[in-house]
Amino acid sequence: QVQLVESGGGLVQAGGSLRLSCAASGRTFSSYAMGWFRQAPGKEREFVAVISRSGGSTYYADSVSGRFTISRDNAKNTVYLQMNGLKPEDTAVYYCAARDGVVNSRSTTYDYWGQGTQVTVSS
Repeated sequence: QVQLVESGGGLVQAGGSLRLSCAASGRTFSSYAMGWFRQAPGKEREFVAVISRSGGSTYYADSVSGRFTISRDNAKNTVYLQMNGLKPEDTAVYYCAARDGVVNSRSTTYDYWGQGTQVTVSS
């Protein structure tokens, strides 16, 4: 069992930056690929980024590539999402998720989810 708790969301102006954190419980954090997803009002949840168990591989949605960076610290059981150059269309609830296996962008393949943190970007 893995419990995930996100933090770091908030209100920021367009062009600004935020760093989201996701703290995981348990001693097997390094066994999980970790993903970030987001869901805007009235829209389906969408993939943002994923990082492999070792942190050696990362993948991004086209919409955030070059602006967002996912990273992890296995010693601290934490995954991060650094978001730069934020746009109003980035406004959403951001969720971290854990997957027992290799990286994957499909939300249905993830085993554990956090409660989400709101990110609002004003124009």
